[in-house]
Amino acid sequence: MVEIVVLIKQVPDTNAKIEIKDGKADLSMIKWITSPYDEYALEIALQHKEAIGGTVTALTLGPARCDKILKDAKALGVDNIARIDVDEDYLDSFSVQSMLAQACKSLGAGMIYCGKAAADTNAGSTGPGVAEKLGWPSIANVTHVDFGESSLELMQPSSEGQAKMEVNLPVVVTCDKGMGEPRRANVKGIMMAKRAIVDLMDVENVEGNTSVLGHASPPAKPPGKSFEGSEHVPTVVKLLRDEANVI
Repeated sequence: MVEIVVLIKQVPDTNAKIEIKDGKADLSMIKWITSPYDEYALEIALQHKEAIGGTVTALTLGPARCDKILKDAKALGVDNIARIDVDEDYLDSFSVQSMLAQACKSLGAGMIYCGKAAADTNAGSTGPGVAEKLGWPSIANVTHVDFGESSLELMQPSSEGQAKMEVNLPVVVTCDKGMGEPRRANVKGIMMAKRAIVDLMDVENVEGNTSVLGHASPPAKPPGKSFEGSEHVPTVVKLLRDEANVI
């Protein structure tokens, strides 16, 4: 039976307004959620188990506050929840991917799912990076999966529409929208998840090779422009092409 690991990340609510104080993002008053694309990864991991059996472990990396998203995953039906305990200091992609790969090895993973990108950084590097460190193949932006005992059939966007491919396990798959809405926890699942025990993973601390020099808010958007009359059509077309980049 395959050991399925799904990587999830706690991120600021996508509607949160983040303030910059003393050159650093102030995250003290924001709401934290599971990164939305990781919800699709959780759904596919659970479908994988339901189709051919196996065990699903939700794994994250971060401080104790991340236990909330792990218990949310437990309420959905994952078998185990695990966290690599690190503080809230900045960790670059190399550090994160290296430690996640170590943990996946310790868990005996034979299949790994994650979201195609985290909502906070939108880098999309975790899945491919973990795969590279494990020496596994990686398939990105998957929108549909058919499950086999030792292989998967996947659908992935391509320049010509949708590409269908087959890959043998083990593999890392990053999940996109298109595979149906993720399931929601029921009351029974939520109540049982409150008593769930988070397994703290002991992995080697890997130092990164980058550091944050400072944070800054994006530049304010310029005020909108309005025009009346057909004589302004050439001007509007020029602005849409040169400034808005929509034509």
